[in-house]
Order: sequence, then C-alpha cells, then structure tokens
Amino acid sequence: MIKNNYKGVAGNLLFALNIFIIVLVIAGDNLVIPVWLQPVGRLHPMILHFPIVLLILAMLMEFFRFKSAFANEKLYDGFTTVLLLSGAILAAVTAIMGLFLAREPGYDSNSVQWHKWFGVTIVFISSVIYWLRNASWYKSPVAQSGAVATVCFLMIAGHYGANITHGDNFVLGPVMKNSRQQVPIDQALVYRDVVQPIFETKCISCHNPDKLKGGLMLIDEKSVSKGGKSGKLFVPGQPQVSLLLERIHLPEEEKKHMPPSGKPQLTAAEMSVLYQWIKENADFKKKVTDLPATDSLRIAAALFLKPAEAFEERYDFAAADEKEVKKLNNNYRVIYELATGSPALAVNIYNKSTYNAKVLDELSPIKKQVVSIDLNKMPVKDGDLKTIARFENLRTLNLNFSDVTGSTLKDLSSLKYLRSLSLAGTKLNAQALDQLKLLKGLKEVVLWNTGLTSQALQAFQNTNKKLMLLEGFKGDNKPMKLIPPQVKNTTFVFNKPVQLVITNPIKGVDIRYTTDGSEPDSVKSALYKPGIMISDNTIVKAKAYKAGWYGSDAVSYLFYKNTFLPDSISLIKPVNERYQADGAKTLTDGELGGMSFGNNKWLGTQNDMEVMLYFKNPVKPNTLTLNCLKMIGSQIFLPTEVLVWGGSDMQHLKAIGSLKTGLQKKGDPDILQPLVCKLHETAPINCIKFVAKPIYKLPEWHPAKGKPSWVFVDEVFVN
Repeated sequence: MIKNNYKGVAGNLLFALNIFIIVLVIAGDNLVIPVWLQPVGRLHPMILHFPIVLLILAMLMEFFRFKSAFANEKLYDGFTTVLLLSGAILAAVTAIMGLFLAREPGYDSNSVQWHKWFGVTIVFISSVIYWLRNASWYKSPVAQSGAVATVCFLMIAGHYGANITHGDNFVLGPVMKNSRQQVPIDQALVYRDVVQPIFETKCISCHNPDKLKGGLMLIDEKSVSKGGKSGKLFVPGQPQVSLLLERIHLPEEEKKHMPPSGKPQLTAAEMSVLYQWIKENADFKKKVTDLPATDSLRIAAALFLKPAEAFEERYDFAAADEKEVKKLNNNYRVIYELATGSPALAVNIYNKSTYNAKVLDELSPIKKQVVSIDLNKMPVKDGDLKTIARFENLRTLNLNFSDVTGSTLKDLSSLKYLRSLSLAGTKLNAQALDQLKLLKGLKEVVLWNTGLTSQALQAFQNTNKKLMLLEGFKGDNKPMKLIPPQVKNTTFVFNKPVQLVITNPIKGVDIRYTTDGSEPDSVKSALYKPGIMISDNTIVKAKAYKAGWYGSDAVSYLFYKNTFLPDSISLIKPVNERYQADGAKTLTDGELGGMSFGNNKWLGTQNDMEVMLYFKNPVKPNTLTLNCLKMIGSQIFLPTEVLVWGGSDMQHLKAIGSLKTGLQKKGDPDILQPLVCKLHETAPINCIKFVAKPIYKLPEWHPAKGKPSWVFVDEVFVN
C-alpha cells in the first residue's frame, strides 16, 4: 500500500510538471523570471546528466521488455518502471530549469530554440510511455519505437546543448571535411589564418550567436570590431589599453578573466599574437608575408603556419626516438619538430659561452632527422663544418655572425638537400664565393655585411642566376632603422663592480646610453666605449645611431648591486600557490624574472608579502631594494607600501625604513620597477623583515574594482 502511495504521488507529480511545462511554453516571450528564481535556472547544466542516464537505461530495458526471458519477470518490469518514472520526473525538472535559464539575456539563438523543443519533447514522450505502457495495445513494436525515439531525441538535444556550451558543431567539428588546416605562411592572412583560429578555439564557445556572453560575438570581422556591452574589444595600436588584453592577462581565478576558469586557456604564443596584432593596428586584410621577416607579429604568427618551403616537403626517414630527443634538449640547445607529426627536427643552439664542437657531436643519434640548424652568433669555426656535414638531410643552416671565414665551405658540398645558407655578419674571405659554387643544391644564400665587395657579389650572382642572393640594403635612398644595441653582460646581479658590454652587429654605429632612466639621444647622451663600469643599481638605456640610418629603438637593462647576501631567507606568510616559484629562495637566486609573471621566477600574492632575511654575521645596510612587476591590465600593481624592520634577532626588531609608491594609473606602462627603500639603522643587525603591501581595494576604473591587487617580487637586494 505504501509503495503504491509513493508511486501515485510520483505519477501525480509527473502530470503536474508536464502541465507546468505546457504553461511555460505557451507563455513564451511573456514569461518574466524573477531574480530569486534565476539561480534555479542556472542549475540546469548541473543536473541534466542525471535524467539522461536514467532515461537511456530505462529505454534500453523497455526495448527488451517483451522478450520471453523478461516478459513475466516482475522484478524486471518493476525496476524499469522506477527508472522510467524517475527519469521522466528529473527530465521535467531539468526542462523547467532550462526554460527559466533561456529567458536570461544571450540565450535567444537557433541552437537554444532547438535544444528547448527537443528537451520538452523528451519529457512528453517519456511521460506518455510511462502512462500508457500497461495498456492492452502497448506491445513490443510500440515499446521499441518509443525507446528508440526517446534515445534519438536525447542525442539531438545533447548535440544542440553542446553547441550552446562549446560552440557550433562541437561534436562533429574535428571529423568534418571543412576542419581548419594549417595554412602555408606565403598564403596566410594575419587575421583570417592566425587570429581568428585563436578566437574559434578559445573564445567562440561563449561569444557566438547561440551564447552571446557580455553581448560580444567573435564570429567575424564586423562583430570583433563592434565589441560588446563593456565597449570596444581593442584600441588599434594601443594594446596597453585594450580590453581584450586586460581580460586574458587577469589571474585565472578572477571572475573577469577570459577564457573562464575551467575552459582551455590561451597559451603564451596565442597571447603574443593578439598583443602584436593589436599593436600593429589590428589589420584584418594584411598578409603575413607583407610584414618584414624580423617583424614581431610575423615571428609570432609563423608558429601557427606551415613554412612555405616545407609545404610539400616529404621525408624518407623515420622519426627519432622521443626519449633521445628529450635527453638532448638542455639549457643551451633546443630540439623541436619542424611541424606537428613530422619526423624532421630543427635545432637551435644558443649561449655563446657554452658552445664548442661537442655540442654538435652530441647530436649524432638524431643526425638523420635534423633538417635545420640555427647557430646564429655562435663562435663556429671553419673546422666545425665537417661535423655539420654529417647531418645528411640538412636543408637550412644559419651561420650568421659566426667565426666562419668561408675557406672550408666546400665541406658542405656533400649535403645534397641543403637549400638555404645564411652567412650574414660573418667576415668571409675571397675564397668564399668560389667555395659556394660547389654547393650545387643551394637555392638561397644570405651574404649581408660579410665584407665582400658589391662587385664580387654581382659577378657571383651573374654566374649563378638560379641562386637567390640576399645582400641586404640596396641603397634606394630610403633610410633604414638600425638594429637595437645588445647588452652582452652574462649577469645583471653583482656584488662587485662589473664592466658594461654593449655591441651592435652593424659596423660604424655610435651607441649612446643613459643611466638615469632618460631616453638616450644622438648628441647629449654619453657615447659608449669599452671599459665603463657599473657599481650600483643602474637602469641602462641605449640606442644605436649612424649617418644615413634611422636611430634604433631603445633597449633597457636593469643592473642590481647585492652587497649583503642573506645566509637564509623565509616567508612569514605563504604566497599564492600558483606563483610560489622556488619559495623564498627565489628572492635571492640572482635570476631576474623578466616580463612574464608565469615563468616560475616570481613570487605573487594578493595579501601582504612578509619575508625574513637572516645574516650569520651582522651587517650595516643602507638600502633594501625589491624588484617588482607592474602590469595594470593583469591586476599586478606595485606594492602600495614597503615596511622594513631590523634587529639582532626576530624578537628584537624595530622599524628601520619605509617607502610609499604613490598613485598608479590606468594608462601606466608594463614595467619592471626597482623599489629602493632607504634604511636608517646605524647598529649592525642580523635580521631584516620586510612587508610589501598590495592595494587592498582596486579603484573603480579597474575591471577588478574592489578586489585586492597582486604584488609580484622576483629579487631582494641589500646594500
């Protein structure tokens, strides 16, 4: 009796839910959902999986219900009834939640409408099957047809639900013929083939006609330019004030971070593409090859495109052992696939101080797979070319600014696949051009700034007309911008004065520099000469100048003096677990973090950063310097205040210094900023405690207004 009462109540509940659904459907656009009911609607995605599972199981059992083995089994029939009734009731509740949710802004697309009607139909079909399944005319064909129809409707409703959540054609997209393929770089447009695919894979699931989150669509050029409810997505040429870049650089746990937490996040390469595209005025029609080869956007975009030369390349060798490749990668050599799934490998060797012939010898296990070697600015000698010649499938070789003279270029003649050779900046002798003639397969050679005369190069070109000879600037009366100077110091943290080493690959340039943070000019700023010493915390800015050329862009380098290295350091309060790097030791390891706060070299927190430094031998410091990061768009501000205490031990500390940073504004540039706090303790001390305070409530103009800022510190220096 009790069992029948429960069944009767559940049956009546199912009937009432069906009537309520009909009322909601008839109400249609006239339905207004009060605010207090909106959370109920938003539970729809959470519980919809339960009725799906119950109904599929019920329909499977209903399909076989009239088989002779089950026809007279009361347990089978009873269990099927419970499953069907539970699934139908839950499906009805889920449908009601979905109808509530569909009345919120951004859910007025075709996919939502189809998802709604199929969902409601599932409720009606499953309810009808439950009510009529004991009728005398309800036999096997009817039961099987109803079961198949219910499952089919479940699949179709699920398909449209996936489109709403993850973007159009989410389920079948990967196997459809029109799936996006990697485009050769010589055919690619920056927006169509690089930027738009990023939007499609990481953004369109929330910003499409079916799910118009924030009123923003990212499906075409017009919608991208229009922006959403929060305004324009970007300001062409001004990435530092563009909403798109602000949102993607917010910490992932922030509500306004995009893509939302739990969705696939943008990679560093993808963020770089978006930054460079906006910086170069967000052109929708520009081809990648319209950009100079050294352009930052072209370099960033090339990571997503097929090299033009390698588009039809086929290789007759097997892929190298992954474990072997992994073992050969180290801190002075990078080995990577030339393209996804390709057996061909490219090698990039850097760090001039560690280079020797052994670096090439070690690559013997993968010599068949290496098709590209980059030895730019490495001290490669003429004798090393015999070792390079062992890479029998080599296609591309970069020897720019190396120590090769050209006397042994014939050693490369055995490389039958060598197509491109770059010798820019090398000091070639007169034999070099004769040696190059022996490289029969060569299609391209770069001989810019090699010391060879224009007459000799012209004669060489006349006798090798099929060879593309790249000589550099042709003198068409249009000045070119100089390459920026390069600071060659191997370390920027020191305890004794260090010599400043600045170079430029262009001969005859003047390098002008400043050490007070001002921009160098071609007249008043100091002229760099070897022998200049850095003895204190210094910001070195440098530019290159030469008659007939435009001055280079300025480069900026921070040098830090660290007189008193603590014997130990500890965090009084933990920092954020995502930005804890190597713990407190990160602050004294001498490794600067650069502009990437996610590279595991920064400590980051939204609370007070409290740190204790210990010295075995007493010290008498004058300053404490924190190297901090400021990226306003990513919610990273300089500490609003730094407080310092000192004493003989932790129990006897007193205030010895403080620093306030002042107002920080929306348009402030992204910078590395040393904060120097002067100390006024005269007696020797063994302990220093400092506290770097965030902004506890960000101002109204910031997207994260009312929340605390982030504080990022990568080094602390005591002098």
